[in-house]
Order: sequence, then C-alpha cells, then structure tokens
Amino acid sequence: MIINRRTVEKLVRKFFFCTAAASVAILFMIMVFLFMEGLPILGKVSIKEFIFGQYWYPTSDPPDFGIFPLILASVSVMAVSSLISVPLGVMTAVYLAELASRKVGEIVKPMVELLAALPSVVIGFFGMVVVAPFLQETFNLATGLNLFNAALMLAFMSVPTICSLSEDAIYSVPTALKEASLALGATHWETIWRVVIPASLSGISTAVILGMSRAIGETMVVLMVAGGAAMIPASLFDPVRPMPASIAAEMAEAPFRGDHYYALFATGIVLFLFTLMFNIIADHIAYRYKQVGDSTL
Repeated sequence: MIINRRTVEKLVRKFFFCTAAASVAILFMIMVFLFMEGLPILGKVSIKEFIFGQYWYPTSDPPDFGIFPLILASVSVMAVSSLISVPLGVMTAVYLAELASRKVGEIVKPMVELLAALPSVVIGFFGMVVVAPFLQETFNLATGLNLFNAALMLAFMSVPTICSLSEDAIYSVPTALKEASLALGATHWETIWRVVIPASLSGISTAVILGMSRAIGETMVVLMVAGGAAMIPASLFDPVRPMPASIAAEMAEAPFRGDHYYALFATGIVLFLFTLMFNIIADHIAYRYKQVGDSTL
C-alpha cells in the first residue's frame, strides 16, 4: 500500500504537535503542583513577610519564614558570576569566530565546551578542596566557602553556554556585511566592534540571559561552596545560602505537608518566577534586536 505524500506530511505534523503539546502539558502540571504545594504557607505568613522577612528559622518556635536573605544571596551570586562569565564568554566567542586560526580554534573550542561536560558536583568539589583554602589563606578569611567562591564556580559553568551560543550568533552574521565594512575602509577590529557584534546582539543577549538563568538556578555548586548561612551578605566573602541550596538542604528534613515543607515549595515558586522572568527578557531582547538587525540588512 502506497501512502500518499500529503498523508505522511499530516502524520508528521500531528506527531510533532503531540510532542510539543506533551511538553507544554508536563510543564503546566509541574507548575500546578509547585503552586499547590507552596501557596498554603501564605495562610501562616503574609506575602510581604515571606518575601521581605530577614530571618529564616523554619524550625524555631515560633518559626520565621523570611526568604529575603535567600533571594539576596541568589541575586548576588548570579550578579557576581555574570560579571565574570559574560566578558569571558563573549570575548572567547569573538576570538574563536573572528580572530583565531582554524588550528587554534580546534584546540580552544573543545576545551571550553569541556567545562559544560563537567558535572556540577565536580566543580563544587574543586571549589571546596582547592579554591576555598586558597581564598581563606590569601584574604585571611574565617572560611573560604562564601559568596565569591560560589560566584566563581558558577561563572565556570556559565562560560560554555554563553560562549557557544554567542559564537553561533556571530557565525550567523552574513559574510557580505563584513566584506562591505572592510571595503569601506574599516579595520578588522572596527568591523567586529561596529558591525559583527551589533548584528549578532540578539543571539549574544540571549546567551547572556540563559547563562544568568543557569547561575541563579544551579543547586549543587552553591550547596557545596556558598557557606550555607541564611544571612544578608555584607561583603563578597560572607557565607550565603541561595534559594536552590536551601531547598536541597532542608527538603529531606521538612515534615511532609508541614509549614516548613510548604515554605520550601513557596521558595521554589519564587525561584521559578525568577527564571521565568529571565526567559521572558531573553525572548524580548532576541525579538527586539532581531527586528533591528533585519531592518538594517
């Protein structure tokens, strides 16, 4: 029996539609479960006290469920890691795409991508065993497990994502655009700075936002090297406890369907909203600069 080409196309279209619908449905069910398990804590504490409360002592009597130190720790670690990873990732991508020879690129690119293959627990172990004693001895600190150590390890994890996506964006810039710039008398560096980077800004911006999303959502590294202190940091070298680390460390000890349990799920809701916000910003920036780039071309 010969199957009509249109029938095959309809079957393939339905298959991909079902796959996409299943992905959306699974994500929706996870979100519903997260909100169902997290919202009951608002019956014990107000949203303002939960978000802006400065004390997280869920096992005390009475308990304190203020996650502001956890939020501030997550944002601080993400910000410091971004200050390290964004310049490294973007400049490495520019070097690999525009400046490096083919032989050098074949050596450097696999080494950068190898960082993405390292398990997060290995990076965390490296931060505990190597980086923490170095920071403690160099800066005469009480502990090397602190905000800066966590940010440094997260930067190592974010660089491959930022570098790979930025490099793809730079490669996608039409060759004719570069040749036109060079033909008008611009130098290679001027072409990179004034033509290539603006034309690929959509992909670079998306890469940066996704790298930041990974930094704020990472669990194992911050659990191992951030210090685990639920306090508002006063300096880069203070121990902190970001939201993912708090959830991972305390979920096994929280009584099922108790206030502590609900508070951890509510913390997960806040973390989910942060990552959702970053993805929305990434989509908006990508669409905006894509339209600008298309109109320029």
